[in-house]
Amino acid sequence: MNATVQSARQAGSEHFDVLVVGAGISGVGAAYHLTQQCPDKSFVVLETLESFGGTWLTHKYPGIRSDSDLYTFGYRFKPWVGPPIATADEILKYMGEVIEENDLSRHIRYRHRISGATWSSRDNLWTIEVERLDTGEYLTFTANFLWMCQGYYRQSKGYTPEWPGMADYKGRIVHPQTWPDDLELKGKQVLVIGSGATAATLIPNIADQCAHVTMLQRSPTYFIPGRNANELADTLRELKIDETWIHEIVRRKILHDQDAFTHRAVEEPEAVKQELLAGVSAFVGPEVVEKHFTPSYRPWRQRIAFVPDGDIFQAVKAGKASVVTDEIERFTETGVLLKSGETIDADVIISATGFNLNILGDIPFVIDGKALNFADTVTYRGMMFTGVPNMVWVFGYFRASWTLRADLVADFVCRMLQHMDAKGAKKVTVALRPEDADMPLSSWIDPENFNPGYLMRSMHLLPKRGDKPEWQHSQDYWREKDELPLIDLDDAAFVYQGAAASARPAAA
Repeated sequence: MNATVQSARQAGSEHFDVLVVGAGISGVGAAYHLTQQCPDKSFVVLETLESFGGTWLTHKYPGIRSDSDLYTFGYRFKPWVGPPIATADEILKYMGEVIEENDLSRHIRYRHRISGATWSSRDNLWTIEVERLDTGEYLTFTANFLWMCQGYYRQSKGYTPEWPGMADYKGRIVHPQTWPDDLELKGKQVLVIGSGATAATLIPNIADQCAHVTMLQRSPTYFIPGRNANELADTLRELKIDETWIHEIVRRKILHDQDAFTHRAVEEPEAVKQELLAGVSAFVGPEVVEKHFTPSYRPWRQRIAFVPDGDIFQAVKAGKASVVTDEIERFTETGVLLKSGETIDADVIISATGFNLNILGDIPFVIDGKALNFADTVTYRGMMFTGVPNMVWVFGYFRASWTLRADLVADFVCRMLQHMDAKGAKKVTVALRPEDADMPLSSWIDPENFNPGYLMRSMHLLPKRGDKPEWQHSQDYWREKDELPLIDLDDAAFVYQGAAASARPAAA
């Protein structure tokens, strides 16, 4: 037994075949797929928070809900039986059922914050340093394979721009991501800065209690208003069809329609734009749409949120909320001064201005003694990265539900683990092939196709992409659902190495 492994065992470390980082929608899905597809593998899920759920646990602002339908945001293996757009509580209940029905809770360790991850090629092991937040203990885990399901934004703090004069403002500034329990809005003048899905969710859910709420946007966003119901699902339930079949049929229909919509947004953007604007105009009229709800970019260059029953537009029409399209010059003692010269006074300012991208969970990684600079790597289909052994990262889709990719990546990981066993390999790394040597590299995502602020602010921290499909992170679920299952695991892009010279520690 070599000194590294012996030291870890003496320190009381636990060893697992697979270590999953995070118990959000991806991590719970990973746990399910491991139990179903790799029942012989030992695994543990480490979660910093006190419970499962990730986003749906941390976000407490009024009205928090999904911005995509649960027939596709839900897992493929667990039928969704509620309304298409679900609240955070409904999603947490659904995830809790997945955990209970599949006996996953015994695999999950809560309040375990990872402080470092180190790979040793001598031992073909990951060593994970962990702080137990409930006891203050420091623990060590070792694992053969690391499955990163930590999400894509920093849970602890949202993104708020630094505007001049913020220190002069006498009211309260709040970010929705860290919504305070003691915030009182009754009878208050409230200003919400931002025009994305969070603002669209928040405003109609606080409008009745505020004296008035104003949405201040630098530029408009596309929305899809509609009934929070699925007629096909309702019809199938009337016919007493089994929920498993309903889930699959409705899921396929939604994905079919989304695929057609995505292609139309690229091929006939003006027609799609007019359709989207007409949907909003039905609530607030063409004049308001032209002034405040007509984006300057083509559809799908940023995510489009579904607005159940057009609730934010109903609030605007009723006079409970208003919209101002302008830019902030500076904060004042009582509110903000805009570049147009107009002022908006507010008792509370809510900065619905997005989040900070989370790069590998903000965990420092060391590979064979060298600190990992993620930006120096090249992505293999947005899942693996050159020079980073035995690790897969889950990053979902922008134009389709996150969980669709989480399920596909899970299939890939389980197939890879089985393939490594069959080959007797203890290490797999992706590497550019000889034919890729002169391949041009560029930013992880093409900003001409998708350019939300959180990506643009952090693009320099992300891996590079090549000009070949296998060296890119595709945003096309409809292509990947067919391509990822057919990946040749013996392709030259995968470099395998055999067993370690010394025995690994026994499985816990």
